This record gives sequence, C-alpha cells and structure tokens, in this order.
Amino acid sequence: MSFRKVVRQSKFRHVFGQPVKTEQCYDDIRVSRVTWDSTFCAVNPAFLAIIVEASGGGAFLVLPLHKTGRIDKSYPTVCGHTGPVLDIDWCPHNDHVIASGSEDCTVMVWQIPENGLSQPLTEPVVVLEGHSKRVGIISWHPTARNVLLSAGCDNVVLIWNVGTAEELYRLDGLHPDLIYSVSWSRDGSLFCTACKDKAVRVIDPRRGTVVAEKERAHEGARPMRAVFLADGKIFTTGFSRMSERQLALWDTENLEEPMGLQELDSSNGALLPFYDPDTNVVYVCGKGDSSIRYFEITEEPPYIHFLNTFTSKESQRGMGWMPKRGLDVSKCEIARFYKLHERKCEPIIMTVPRK
Repeated sequence: MSFRKVVRQSKFRHVFGQPVKTEQCYDDIRVSRVTWDSTFCAVNPAFLAIIVEASGGGAFLVLPLHKTGRIDKSYPTVCGHTGPVLDIDWCPHNDHVIASGSEDCTVMVWQIPENGLSQPLTEPVVVLEGHSKRVGIISWHPTARNVLLSAGCDNVVLIWNVGTAEELYRLDGLHPDLIYSVSWSRDGSLFCTACKDKAVRVIDPRRGTVVAEKERAHEGARPMRAVFLADGKIFTTGFSRMSERQLALWDTENLEEPMGLQELDSSNGALLPFYDPDTNVVYVCGKGDSSIRYFEITEEPPYIHFLNTFTSKESQRGMGWMPKRGLDVSKCEIARFYKLHERKCEPIIMTVPRK
C-alpha cells in the first residue's frame, strides 16, 4: 500500500493564519451595528473601507492601508447617504473608486482622493437611482470597466453603466423573494444568486434569463451564499433542515445532486465564503464566529478537502478580503483578511510555509 493514499498531497495543507501585531491593527472604530449580512468591510491595495455607526444617515470610513493604530474620532468619513450603508465594494479597475448601497434605495459611486480623505466626502461622482427598496448588494463586474451590479430588497437586480449613470439591464421577476448574495463568474458573462426561496440560480444578464436553477439547495431557512468558482462550478454555504451549517459544491451542467456536501457545526451565524481562484482555496468565515476555516477544491472526489482552521479569541463582526495584487508574495502570503471586532479591525495573514 502506498503512502500517498493516506495523506493527500497538497501545497496548501499547512497554510497557517497569523494576526499582525497590535500596533498594526486599526483601533477605535465603531463598526456598524446594522443587522444585514454583508461583510461591512472592503479592502484593496491602497485603502481599507469599513461601514461605521453614524447618526442621521449612513457613513463609511476610508483609511489608507498604512494608517494603522488608533483612529481619531473626528477622522473624516464618506457620508452622503441618508440611510445606513449596507454594502460597499471597491472597483477592481481603479483603486480610488468605491461604490456603496444603502437603505435610502440609492447606489452611490465615490472617487477617493490620492492620499485618502482630509475632510468628509459628501458629494458622490454618480448617484444611481432605480431600486424601490433598500440596496443590500453591490458588485463590480470583474472584467468590464464601469459596469456595476446592484441587488435590492425589491428582489430586482440592476446592472448599471457607471460612466453614463444609466440602467443597462433590469432583471425583474426572476427572484420571488429576497436575494442573499450575488457572485459573477470569472469572465463576467454570468452571475449566480442565492435567494430566500432556497434556490440557487445562474443568470445570463444580457438575455435576462435563468440558465440553470437548483431549488432547495440547502433545506434550512437561514441565509445562504453562493460563489462562482474559476471552472464554472458553484460553491454554496447554507443550513440543513436541522439548522446545521453546510457547504456544498455544484456542477452547473447538472444541478440535480451536489458534487460534495459537508456539514460543519450547528452555530447560527451566516457563513461568508471567500474564494481564491489562483489556489482553488475557499475560506469560510462565520458571522459571530472566532474562526476562519479553509478548504481546497480539487478535481477528484470528495472535491471539498478541509485544510485547517484559524482561530482567535474574539468573534468577528465582518470580514474584508484583500485582492491578490495587495499581497506580499515574497513572504509566501496567499491571502489576507481584515477582521472586524466591535471596536477595531485586525489584519490576518495567511502564509504557506516554505523550508
């Protein structure tokens, strides 16, 4: 019997997470208390954005990455919304552009100055109005410039041309209930959604049609999430009928049965999946958990391989995920998370050990 069958060969089996030193955290930030299941945090190689508590309207903080330590209470925010901000997303093509969706039914696009904010920013570059209820999901198109997707509690998905502030596509009537998550495919030709009616749908936005649909992907009633993987498969997180948290992998060609299904535990926070297309590793962070679990997705069964868990003492309110361009590859860093506590944000670095 060969040794290989016992221990699966993988480059990422020993990936370990490490929180940075205390002086490299961002302290004294009042993280938003909205009960919406979004990440509350968006990060890119230049800036860190966090949705914060704000009186009379919605605001979020934009900090240059190097501005660590205690953040002054009077630090300027981006505060143009009249309702709480629910989701923010940095533009992948321009590190100074960020979009925000809010309870005031609008989507706003902001231009952040070169060195960060010196005074409160109240004037967005573009205001996109088209939703009749609060906007809970914002997602930039991965490959086309100036294309932005927004999904609201009116169960409508809108795709905008940000340059001209016009609606490109309005996808109405495809979702009978609240949309929990939206994820673009790698080339941006399709996107998948997870909905409150427990269905996962793959949608072609240009035709405005549902290409594939899986009803009751997870039996439980709590929120689920779906992300597109690089090879076109879909990874979902959700709950079983007994309220146990589950992960599943689906082949979009055949959605009858999941390719892989794993039960994790019976905690009640929604699971936020983050997928890295270069390493095929999925990181799963539960809201209110104090751990990040990571799994490798492979071609051969059982497809989802548990790698390890990073645990810390404090629970997380939200999580930001640095794009690959912002990592320090010379130190074998393969991912970096920005974990939100009650009052601070702590970067966590994922490293592959090398001899």
